[in-house]
Amino acid sequence: MSSMNKEKSFEVVDAFVEAGRNFIATANNYQEEESETWLGEWMTARGNRDQLVIATNIRESLRKLRTDFIDILYVHWVHILVQQGKFLYLGISDSPAWVIRAANTYAKAHGKIPFSIYQGRWNVMLRDFEREIIPMARHFGMALAPCDLLGSEAGESLRNLRSSEQTDDEIRMNLALSKVAAEHGIESPTAIALAYVLSKTTNVLAIVGERKAQIEYLESVKDLDISFPNNFIGVDPRVTCKSPPLLAIAGAMKHVQFPKPIGHE
Repeated sequence: MSSMNKEKSFEVVDAFVEAGRNFIATANNYQEEESETWLGEWMTARGNRDQLVIATNIRESLRKLRTDFIDILYVHWVHILVQQGKFLYLGISDSPAWVIRAANTYAKAHGKIPFSIYQGRWNVMLRDFEREIIPMARHFGMALAPCDLLGSEAGESLRNLRSSEQTDDEIRMNLALSKVAAEHGIESPTAIALAYVLSKTTNVLAIVGERKAQIEYLESVKDLDISFPNNFIGVDPRVTCKSPPLLAIAGAMKHVQFPKPIGHE
């Protein structure tokens, strides 16, 4: 991405809001600590703070954003400010599913605020997110804010298909993404990489979408081992048309019907 100055950043967020979006994830250290300062100046100039949902860390962020509250606080570590009521919703990042499950179960049992959004690394090349995090989020009705959607390494290879530093998996995935992009009549394989995460599950903060057949094709390029116990029972055979060995020898089992991603009926 090219360098960003204040004028360009204002143009970007203006276009973002005009497109009907309102969720902005930021952090105190972005753009050498200028990101939140500029965002705060922009919100002050536009007078639209109450129309936006801001997700960030806190303390210095409050000052730079020129606001006295945060909509969503990402908890990167235990912090006393969690108890001071300076946020509306609680988010967590880069934590195991069992930690969030225990925390949310405790919170709900004791009248506390549970985590409502999860932030973590997820992209078409790195799909570990799909083993435990997505099922956990479905269970608690949590939103997902995946970061590194293009991959710090894979993203570079997406922009440079001739890079000598690409792995075999990255080369194969680039070709697959380019093929799906061509089917949509667009030139950018990165748009398909971004669309992939939206097409996998609900409540994902991403853009555009893909058809199920194209998702299966992209996943076939680099398989994900869902591991035990997920592979013991598996997902609904009415979705996969495959019956795990356990179900083949057992009685009929009902599966929970999950909401479908945007664009999937």
